[in-house]
Amino acid sequence: MKIIGHLINGALIHNDSKPTNSQLLDVTNPSTNEVIGKISLASKATVEEAIVAAEAAYPAWRNLPTAKRVQIMYRLRDLLEQNARKICELITQEHGKVLNDAMGELQRGIENIEYVCSAPEMLKGEHSKNVGPAIDTWSEFQPLGVCAGITPFNFPAMVPLWMWPMAIACGNTFVLKPSERTPSSALFIAELGIEAGIPAGVLNVVNGGKEAVDTLLTDKRVQAVSFVGSTPIAEYVYTTGTAHSKRVQAFGGAKNHAIIMPDADLDNTVAALMGAAYGSCGERCMAISVAVAVGNDIADALVTKLQQQISALKVGDGMDNQNDMGPLVTPSHLKKVESLIAKGIEEGAKLVVDGRELQVPGFEQGNYLGACLFDHVKPEMVIHSSEIFGPVLCVVRVETMQEAMDIINAHEYGNGTCLFTRDGEAARYFSDNIKVGMVGINVPLPVPVAHHSFGGWKRSLFGDLHAYGPDSVRFYTKRKTITQRWPTSGVREGVQFSFPSNG
Repeated sequence: MKIIGHLINGALIHNDSKPTNSQLLDVTNPSTNEVIGKISLASKATVEEAIVAAEAAYPAWRNLPTAKRVQIMYRLRDLLEQNARKICELITQEHGKVLNDAMGELQRGIENIEYVCSAPEMLKGEHSKNVGPAIDTWSEFQPLGVCAGITPFNFPAMVPLWMWPMAIACGNTFVLKPSERTPSSALFIAELGIEAGIPAGVLNVVNGGKEAVDTLLTDKRVQAVSFVGSTPIAEYVYTTGTAHSKRVQAFGGAKNHAIIMPDADLDNTVAALMGAAYGSCGERCMAISVAVAVGNDIADALVTKLQQQISALKVGDGMDNQNDMGPLVTPSHLKKVESLIAKGIEEGAKLVVDGRELQVPGFEQGNYLGACLFDHVKPEMVIHSSEIFGPVLCVVRVETMQEAMDIINAHEYGNGTCLFTRDGEAARYFSDNIKVGMVGINVPLPVPVAHHSFGGWKRSLFGDLHAYGPDSVRFYTKRKTITQRWPTSGVREGVQFSFPSNG
């Protein structure tokens, strides 16, 4: 049985420092629920070993020219492309998403590497000469030290690539704690980083659970923590990390709405919603899980067309690219989603398409759930207020766009949203007044490209700075401003007691 361990100080460690049976957790294939490996859960001592390695590597890495750090990123990009098939297979084996979807995830991660390669430009700071008599001022972006990342199961390759490449390009060292459900791709990518030339100790990976997380959040040697996951845990990470004087960004849950206006191109809208709601089995923080139809006529037409499209969906093993949707990640998550579907029926929503009890021939033990569609959902219902994180699309009916916007703005989450319309005035008003961090106009998944930053509003983000893009440079550095003067030779000045100014 494969043991998935840790990467510490440049070396793979297949077991915890003091392994016991209780420290090994099964890693399963969601398509079959067969155990495909065991993950060694890091103890506090093992996480501290990784932190010590990162701290020891920091001084030399910090002083390495940025251009040389970036050369490693170029080599890493090439290695990721060369090993793309293996990485995607690891993602699919542990998460369940279809291989094509895994390839899209990896490509987004590679795009972030390409942005990181611009670090010499982003870190060069600012300079002003003669701000006063023979006085020059400049600013620098200096690294923080040891940083950490805690990443989710649903994007096991992409989200770590949001974090550690920029962190180490800025001169920091890093400890990554991937999800214990999907650990292998993140660990393999880190190995490729070592192959690309990342020195021992600069990048470390520890697999583990709450003990590992709490160690990273409380150890005084860790200066910054980035987290992506559910809102309750995000809030815990933010509160605990900041209480221990760390810089923290914690990305939480979402409930993303799409407003469909009466003038929308309905065929294109339905095609977009199908991918946004059911791609990756709905296990995306940017998935569209609520369609808000403005007017009963557009709602009726929308539901009819969605039913037709859902009937053609192919659900099965993610290793088969002919399938549109794979399984959910674990049996417990499947039960959670099914319980929310039952709650929606209990509360009076109409389950137009019921994907429960789906059987995939040859994969009867897998965590499969077919696409589900609810109509006549009300904002007060649990299926509207909660993040379901499964292949469930809810249709809410309203009379006006403002009513739709009010529903979105009142929700506790503010991650992503979109508007389908042909009306430029409506689009401008929507994008200007909606209280959500990432907005699409006729774009169902408005995930920013690598040279912009990712992040929601309200309880979808705890912290001030967004992920990747320009904000990531600010998150992984601290600004230092230097003011310098070399007095003219032979000139002596008297004592000055007034506050200095340019006046």
